[in-house]
Amino acid sequence: MSQIVESAMYGLSQLFLLPVLLLVAALFFYAFYALGCFAVQARQRQRGELRAFELRAALSARPGLHLTALEAIAVKRLEMLRIASRVGPMLGLVATMIPMGPALMALADGQLQEVSRNLMVAFSAVILALIASAITYGIASVRRRWLATELAEIEHESLPETREHDDPVAPLAAEGVL
Repeated sequence: MSQIVESAMYGLSQLFLLPVLLLVAALFFYAFYALGCFAVQARQRQRGELRAFELRAALSARPGLHLTALEAIAVKRLEMLRIASRVGPMLGLVATMIPMGPALMALADGQLQEVSRNLMVAFSAVILALIASAITYGIASVRRRWLATELAEIEHESLPETREHDDPVAPLAAEGVL
C-alpha cells in the first residue's frame, strides 16, 4: 500500500514540472517587462510628467476620489509586483525539487548524464526565479515609496478641505454647538 501511495505521489509531482517551469519563465519575462516600465516611469517622474505620478493622474481624471480610493489604487498598482516577488522563490524551490527525484533515481542507476541534465534544469530554474523575484522586489519597494509619498502629499494638500466637507460634525463643533 505504501509503495502505491509513494508511486502516485511521485508521478503526480512529475506532472507539475512543465507548468512550474513555464511559470518561472513567465515570471522571468514579466520581471524584465516590469523593469522596463519602471525605467520609463522613473524617467517620466524626473521630467515631471503627470502620467508618471499615478495617484495624481487618477485624481485629475476623477477629482472626487477620496483618500481611501487612492490607497486602493496604490495597492492595486503594487499587487502584481508583490505577488511576483513572493511567488518566485516558491516556484524556484518547486522547480528545484521536482527534478531531484529523477536525478537521484538516475544516480542510483549510474546514469550520470541523466543526473546532470536534471540538476541543470533544477538549478537553472531556481536561479531564474530568484533573479525575477529580486527584480520585482526592488521595483515594488521603490514604487511603494513613490506611491506613499504621493499619497502623503495629496493628503496634506486636501486635509483642510477634507475636514470641512467630509465631517458633518465639524461645522457644529466650529460653531461651539457640540
